[in-house]
Amino acid sequence: MLDLILTNKEGLVGDVKLKGSLGCSDHEMVEFKILRAARRAHSKLTTLDFRTADFGLFRDLIGRVAWEKVLEGRGAQDSWLVFKGHLLQAQERCIPTKSKSGKNTKRPPWMNKELLGKVKPKKEAYRGWKQGQVAWEEYRETVQAVRDQVRKAKALIELNLARDVKDNKKSFYRYVSDKRRMRENVGPLQNETGHLVTPDMEKAEVLNDFFASVFTGKSLSHTTQVAEGRGRDWGNELPTVGEDQVQDHLRNLKVHKSMGPDEMHLWILREPVDEVAKSLYLRSPGSLLKFPLTGKGET
Repeated sequence: MLDLILTNKEGLVGDVKLKGSLGCSDHEMVEFKILRAARRAHSKLTTLDFRTADFGLFRDLIGRVAWEKVLEGRGAQDSWLVFKGHLLQAQERCIPTKSKSGKNTKRPPWMNKELLGKVKPKKEAYRGWKQGQVAWEEYRETVQAVRDQVRKAKALIELNLARDVKDNKKSFYRYVSDKRRMRENVGPLQNETGHLVTPDMEKAEVLNDFFASVFTGKSLSHTTQVAEGRGRDWGNELPTVGEDQVQDHLRNLKVHKSMGPDEMHLWILREPVDEVAKSLYLRSPGSLLKFPLTGKGET
């Protein structure tokens, strides 16, 4: 017998049937079922849900802290740890978390709960029409109504993405890339000798050499300036930082960037800007800022 099914696990295959030969072949087609329970994958990643956040309570909790008393006599590092602890406690209490869906189970960005509730009657109407329980005219009206709602939702989300593209480029380009039907790889690159390279490893080397060649050393010069500033003798004059300057820095934080290793999202620094600025700015005889602002890419 030549028409066989080979498996590496007992009980994996069942209901094997021969369905006759295909064309003039002397072999028969084999039909079988794979006896395996489908398991739905659940994402374990969590993220902050700012849509349901209570920023009013967050401002109240931060405003209640007597920062001058709490930070009195502490150094820069200890002060920063105390400030971070209060902010994280308020974040845990006022901003709930939600599970982050995986890429395969991700809904379109325009699909919200309200629209999802309107799509469900469309499926029920289709099922009823196939079974002869719903008239064609009623099903067509339901389909047209849902189609109009979907088009309006798509147009609204695209309008918002185009309007906020300067502040939120990630969402814009993520939406554009999701619209592509195929992913394009990096094409052939020309190396220093003028030859085209196609292997991935060689293309990575060409890109690495290019980025290294245009490196300007900006971070190195910035570190040198900071070192020079620390060694400067200010005498009786102390560098001053005003509370309005702290507020300006907080208002210019880009909240759509990911949080840094301090686990503090930039949104919780920018949203309650007045309360956070008061805690960051500590007035002393020299009006010094005792510890720096933090955030991914911000100082």
